[in-house]
Amino acid sequence: MTEYHREVGPYEVRRAIDADLPGARSVMLDTFYQEFGYGYRPEWHGDVIDLDGAYVRPARHALFVAVKGDEVVATTGVRANGPASPPHPAWLAARYPHGTTAQLFRVYVRPDHRRSGLARALVEMATSFVAAAPGYERLYLHTDTRIAGAEPFWRSVATEVHDARDGDPITFQTVHFEIPLPR
Repeated sequence: MTEYHREVGPYEVRRAIDADLPGARSVMLDTFYQEFGYGYRPEWHGDVIDLDGAYVRPARHALFVAVKGDEVVATTGVRANGPASPPHPAWLAARYPHGTTAQLFRVYVRPDHRRSGLARALVEMATSFVAAAPGYERLYLHTDTRIAGAEPFWRSVATEVHDARDGDPITFQTVHFEIPLPR
């Protein structure tokens, strides 16, 4: 197996190829509609429409997938972007500047394939990619803690840097994390 390809039970976890892009887009869009409940929002999800331009073509970006047979069942993306301010605090954007910060995006697993180690395998693969890519100093992500299992998962692999939950169950309940990079 290559550095960006491995077997996890009946799944193949790998760097995405062109044939994976429609399936990866489907996982992402289904997550927006079925898990998050707000659907596709162009101001937040433009990368999903152009996965090739957002994750495949840029040298320091990547898209990883978990595949069972011919079906993409999980995704994880890496881009050279820190958090934007607004909506996130200015000090957080300063701590994680664009270019030297890699950010994890779209860590999604279809519900029927959860609890199989796929998110962990994809995040480990993405972390290895970031550690090997020139110019990255940090690996950042944020999550909405209203998503079942998200907060405990991220606490098992990352360090919290800012809890932005505001107590209002209607608004985003965001917690920001950093994943240590092996050097």
